[in-house]
Amino acid sequence: MISLTDSQKIGMGLTGFGVFFLFFGMILFFDKALLAIGNILFVAGLAFVIGLERTFRFFFQKHKIKATSFFLGGVFVVLIGWPIVGVVLEIYGFFLLFRGFFPVVVGFIRRIPVLGSILNLPFISSFRVFIDYSF
Repeated sequence: MISLTDSQKIGMGLTGFGVFFLFFGMILFFDKALLAIGNILFVAGLAFVIGLERTFRFFFQKHKIKATSFFLGGVFVVLIGWPIVGVVLEIYGFFLLFRGFFPVVVGFIRRIPVLGSILNLPFISSFRVFIDYSF
């Protein structure tokens, strides 16, 4: 079992609440307040989970500047009051930032008994090329 420090546990909670508020804000027709709270909680939770220095190094690598600018720009646009435009920018930046993790996640899900058999169906497994080589 993986042991987590207290700050990492707090970070997991903040990140979870951030994702919840983002999801709930989108369900409620892009509510500005919920999306803003979700963005702040998500970024703060990420900083708690991996640490401030590693978070800064992750976001501000040379090859990730475009992705970081879209993601953080989307957060800023949501905070100033344009939630739909901000969420679109955030989603694009999120996919650019975390595209290296998607094949790892899909590989992990393929090892789960029920979900793995669903992902190996012919019409679903054809999307593997999109996940592995996109962007």
